[in-house]
Amino acid sequence: MSTEQEAATSSGQEEALAMDIPAPLECKEEFAEPDAKKRKLSTTKASSNDDKKNKLEDRLGGILCCAVCLDLPRAAVYQCTNGHLMCAGCFTHVLADARLRDEMATCPSCRVEISKTSATRNLAVENAVSELPSDCQYCCKQYPRNTLERHEESECEERISGCKFSRIGCPWRGPEHERQVHENECTHPHRSGAEVMDSLLAMDQQLAEERKLYENVFDLLGYEKITFNEIQLKPYRTDEFVHRLFYESSRFSAFNNQWVVKARINNSQKDPTQSSERDVAYQLILKSKSPTPLSLHFIVLRGPVGDIKVKPRIYEFEFTEQRNESYYMHLPLPDTAECNRLLAAKTINFRLIMFLASK
Repeated sequence: MSTEQEAATSSGQEEALAMDIPAPLECKEEFAEPDAKKRKLSTTKASSNDDKKNKLEDRLGGILCCAVCLDLPRAAVYQCTNGHLMCAGCFTHVLADARLRDEMATCPSCRVEISKTSATRNLAVENAVSELPSDCQYCCKQYPRNTLERHEESECEERISGCKFSRIGCPWRGPEHERQVHENECTHPHRSGAEVMDSLLAMDQQLAEERKLYENVFDLLGYEKITFNEIQLKPYRTDEFVHRLFYESSRFSAFNNQWVVKARINNSQKDPTQSSERDVAYQLILKSKSPTPLSLHFIVLRGPVGDIKVKPRIYEFEFTEQRNESYYMHLPLPDTAECNRLLAAKTINFRLIMFLASK
């Protein structure tokens, strides 16, 4: 083969090799979008929407939160004249602190004066907050706040429950979805009476205390001399160097004598505003002179005026000329929140029932 023929053959082979890679196929692969990338874009879009939603809820939570505790209100929402929000608990706490300090209550955000008459409820915020999601404390799933309490109390499978045989001493406590399995295997129903006697004795003791209270009330209702008065306690200040807050009622008549009720906060603590726990103690004072000792039983209850929440408790004291003031008795309020609510009001109202033992 001549040199010219070899050169032509080599050139033909190179052209054939060049023609083996088609240009249109290269362009198609270069601009094509794989399926995985398409799925990734759709997922990113969905997650982006979720992020926007979460950010919106977070922003609303920051706007609608209480100006004092910085938490979303659970019930009533109050606002000052400038629109700053406070939950019911913090609102009464601010008013109670002002009462203890003998100051005018002010909004913690703008310092404008607030009171029960000037502050108003914001129903729009209450409805908006009730629709915001909140985490269940047991299963950590989110539910609207207006349904969260029902879910935690009766629907959540992770809520903490006890064995139905706890009355006879079973100490088991666990998630609700494990309760049935435990009760099927619980050994307490098969124990002897001697083994569960301690639990039965504790139940009997609690029932005996409740029965004693009711029996005492029924016995006192059989007394010849019984009277009740609607008491209104008003706030005052002592004349000492430190002007401590106390409450006192007007004089009222009972058993042909004049009486007064006084009350104090936290057993006359120097600065009750520094304490997170607050309570009220009251005493009964005989203002007139009685020739004979007066053996009294008395009890405080919620009356027709006011809505004080107290647990019935009977106290006893014998009044004489030398001992005309009873000891300070604990006003049986359920918690500190109720005490703050009473302090936030202008007056404390309750019914006082007195029983005089015949000699």
